[in-house]
Amino acid sequence: MNARRNFIKQSLAGAWLLTTGDATGVIAGATLPWYRTVTRWGQVNITEKDPQQYDISWWRNYWKQTGTRGVIVNAGGIVAYYPTQVPLHRKAEYLGGRDLFGDICSAAKKDGLAVFARMDSNRAHEEFYRAHPGWFAVDSNGKPYKAADLYIACINSPYYSEHIPAVLKEIATLYHPEGFTDNSWSGLGRDSPCYCEYCRKSFGREIPVTRNWEDKVYKEWIRWNYDRRLEIWDLNNRVTKAAGGADCIWSGMNSGSVSGQSKSFRDFKAIAQRAEIIMLDDQARTDSGGFQHNGEIGKLIHGILGWDKLVPESMAQYQAHKPWFRLASKPEPEARMWMIEGLAGGIQPWWHMISSYHEDRRMHHNPEAVFHWHAANETYLLHREPVATVGVVWSQENMDFYGRDNTEERVELPWRGMTSALIRARIPYIPVHADHIDREAAGLAVLVLPNLAVMSGAQVESVKRFVAKGGSLIATGDTSLFDEWGTQRSDFALAEIFGAHITQPRDPFTKPSVEKMAGEAYHTYLRIGSKRHGILKGFEETEILPFGGLLEPLRVDPGAEVPLTFIPQFPVYPPEKAWMREPRTDIPGLILREAKGARIAFIPADLDRQYGRSNLPDHGNLLRNIVQWAAGDRIPLVVEGAGLIDCHLYRQPGRLTLHLVNLTNENTWRQSLDELITIGPFKVKVKLPAGIAGHNLRRLVAVGTLPATVSNGWCHFEIKSITDHEVIVLS
Repeated sequence: MNARRNFIKQSLAGAWLLTTGDATGVIAGATLPWYRTVTRWGQVNITEKDPQQYDISWWRNYWKQTGTRGVIVNAGGIVAYYPTQVPLHRKAEYLGGRDLFGDICSAAKKDGLAVFARMDSNRAHEEFYRAHPGWFAVDSNGKPYKAADLYIACINSPYYSEHIPAVLKEIATLYHPEGFTDNSWSGLGRDSPCYCEYCRKSFGREIPVTRNWEDKVYKEWIRWNYDRRLEIWDLNNRVTKAAGGADCIWSGMNSGSVSGQSKSFRDFKAIAQRAEIIMLDDQARTDSGGFQHNGEIGKLIHGILGWDKLVPESMAQYQAHKPWFRLASKPEPEARMWMIEGLAGGIQPWWHMISSYHEDRRMHHNPEAVFHWHAANETYLLHREPVATVGVVWSQENMDFYGRDNTEERVELPWRGMTSALIRARIPYIPVHADHIDREAAGLAVLVLPNLAVMSGAQVESVKRFVAKGGSLIATGDTSLFDEWGTQRSDFALAEIFGAHITQPRDPFTKPSVEKMAGEAYHTYLRIGSKRHGILKGFEETEILPFGGLLEPLRVDPGAEVPLTFIPQFPVYPPEKAWMREPRTDIPGLILREAKGARIAFIPADLDRQYGRSNLPDHGNLLRNIVQWAAGDRIPLVVEGAGLIDCHLYRQPGRLTLHLVNLTNENTWRQSLDELITIGPFKVKVKLPAGIAGHNLRRLVAVGTLPATVSNGWCHFEIKSITDHEVIVLS
């Protein structure tokens, strides 16, 4: 938090200059690199047919009409859209004598736009394979991996160390694009191991044939694959900078899914440490993640990248979910809400379309309103720090070595359930990488560890330091039970803080569990104790709560309180048999304790996972109560009124910016959205930090001012209605 705050102070002038300049980076006498200044992107993903139908003059008008400041243009890789001289770099089928990439690049530069040369560099046609069969990935039987009629190159072969660098050098030398991006740069993922000679030689031992998470060699193979992708990242940057200049960066593309990054061997934190900009390939929402995922992933990436850098995101204007309709327009409300939620999380907009000619012209109108609004208000959307006192902790190692082959059940559902409860409660939070706890601790009241089972010794110690200084902690499930390689400890590494200890060996990977039951929940409950804790507010009329999971005994330290205990499973059918066989146990579902100003909630009952799966209000309300109890009076925002709203609060010098994204619609949990539902009114309270008076309020969507009152350090105001979103600036 302190690092982000120092950056905000240093960059106030830069933030103002950024909004007054152009895509070249020459701003009011100062020069900034293009990757810090280009904030609105566009992309026509060119097809091989496009050399015959690409109307550059029409698209130049569209760039101007939408306020686009940078374009992503297909250059090479699988096929070349320019007259390449690199051997075996096949030209697009209908390219003929045209230099399509060169023509588009030249037009964009004349219009003052930055150009990202797009590569697609993991596959090749048969003639390439016949010339260099050893450069292509093979399975354990020696059979080449293919995607349709294309052969997939091996990440360790000269295809990546010689061929692709030659293509990058040629494009940089001939056309001088600002940089390069590539959405297929990391080769085959975890599900498709390569057994070619290059891989065998590089790994230095036999490559595992089966997945065995108890095998140290298999785990080392995972880490070796990550390291190779980082080598490719560094190599490509050396090549492009040598050929195109110091600011001609290669930036790949990265997924908006941490599990997707893991399965592709992309170490998000290590990549962010290298990157000048993250090009985010996360085109549309899923039914499980919702629009809110886009705001969350923006903050998660900025948390590891820094808030002084940009995160443009490919936002599909076509139907980008199964069933795919690449040439049909996405409904405008669906496209708009995905873009808006991204802006709220610090993402820069990037319209994305397939093919240069569209018979469904509706998609051309989708980005216009959002792009115009962004252009008018970007001074409030850049160079800011999030204001939140709750940090939710994540790591990619937990995804790999605990999630293993079932990340959805073990890692993603607990995360989704916890963050969904925070969104529903309108509690601002930030994602915090487990290696950055010390860095973020100063601004946080509460750390939340949702089933963060894999923790290194250093990460454990950072949590202990946070709690020793009075920070509150919420942890669930198997948190801290495994080391950084996924080896189980004899007890929770945070057992003394939890006030709870393992009494018998656990095996979360083979024991009967919900994940073995094809999504069917167990018929289990939690019993409310006779001494009702304050976190049980709202449950006065019940002695039990639905649960749906399994629990094992724990030894609880003296002085810890156990408000909820486990009721074991009993029949659901027939109804006559639906009675509790064992109404009471001493197996804890929730353990609370206080120590030296810190409030600790350890939740062995996986309420976060259950809420992520079933969306039961009891689970969400209890999680909300636990967070509010742990935070005390340090939550900086209160929003009262009906509806589902995602709230993001930011600070810039002299002002706060509050984003309120309306997630209330007829298709909140299912695509596609085609109707927006207006909600309101809302009573809002914002805690004012030092230096912000809070007497002046501006609305940036329904443009105008708002009356406000300030009392005891809080700004109070009312918003009568919100349709898609509203942004309030408090100064």
